[in-house]
Amino acid sequence: MRKTYKIKRILTFILIIFSVIGYSQTNNFKVTLDAGHGAHDFGAVYEGRVEKNIALAVVLKVGKILAATPQMEVNYTRKTDVFIDLIERANIANRFNANIFVSIHCNANRNTAADGTETYVMGLSKVASNLEAAKKENSVITLEKDYKQKYEGFDPNSPETMIGMTLMQEEYLDNSISLASKVEDSFEDLGKKIRGGGVKQAPFMVLHKAYMPRVLIEMGFISNTIEGNKLNSEEGQDEIAKAIADAIISYKKEYYGSGETEIFEERPSQKINEKPIRDTVTPVKPKTISQTVEPTQTKKMVDNSKPIFKVQLSASIKRMELIPRNFNGLKNISVAYENRVYKYMYGETADYDEAKKQLSEAKDKGYNTAFLIAFKNGEKINIQDALK
Repeated sequence: MRKTYKIKRILTFILIIFSVIGYSQTNNFKVTLDAGHGAHDFGAVYEGRVEKNIALAVVLKVGKILAATPQMEVNYTRKTDVFIDLIERANIANRFNANIFVSIHCNANRNTAADGTETYVMGLSKVASNLEAAKKENSVITLEKDYKQKYEGFDPNSPETMIGMTLMQEEYLDNSISLASKVEDSFEDLGKKIRGGGVKQAPFMVLHKAYMPRVLIEMGFISNTIEGNKLNSEEGQDEIAKAIADAIISYKKEYYGSGETEIFEERPSQKINEKPIRDTVTPVKPKTISQTVEPTQTKKMVDNSKPIFKVQLSASIKRMELIPRNFNGLKNISVAYENRVYKYMYGETADYDEAKKQLSEAKDKGYNTAFLIAFKNGEKINIQDALK
């Protein structure tokens, strides 16, 4: 009898241990760190300073800091001098189910006086300098085997061709901008120059296929002798790695709690897009997402054979009452809750022309990054499929 009781106690203890481990794992904040370039892809090289080596050194330092932070889990696209396809870098983050994806690079320019940092989010920019930056990083795909088949329809020398791909609206834009802004805040605290005055948007292939908030960081110009030598030094790498890690930790605390008493609780408020974003053009999102609708606040989706169009105003971690004063006077607001983010939508119509009018109304009310989304039988579908 006593033996049976002891066995039961042991089994109970084991179950508790496994449940605690399981809870810990599911509540970790997951970060995928991507060191740009690798192996035969050197990136920019100036006066013995090699981008692939600097990027990897900083990434490993960022990861070490994050790994020592409670409820933080880190994985890497590469930890050694190897070549990883751009699309595989995103796939690594997707398989890891990362909460954020951070790709780290060095900048370079023929004008060796150019200096400062740049932080990008995914988008279809019209700004020539942003497109040039994307073209430089996207050109890496030409080193990949069968890249023409793998990236069919995309020309790395013309990032604008990404518009013709299966891109749909940037679902994680607000959160990506928030993370990028925190990175720039950290750089400013270091006394770094922020080029362009704020977060930028450009069509980087490495960001395109990662389905979570993601940013690409240009830490500085290795073509600039002073800035390049700093980036190539142990002290400079420690300094910038801490700045990036601090930004990630700050983002994690704001959106997911401190890791001590409120793991993954909904945060009471958030600050989105505090810094200007350069040339915010509405891109599109490359996959269909089933919406998890909050029944107490969201009107049931119309279930019929015709697609229904809505205007997505914003995505926020903040839960707001669906009243006009919270939405610049707009009425007929609904909300969908997915991945711990509230997505606020305006209007509902089966008429595409009417939907475009509603989009114009939303933009007139100050929602400049609003965009159209479509549903059929309660499921989110591609706008192009809806128009067919």
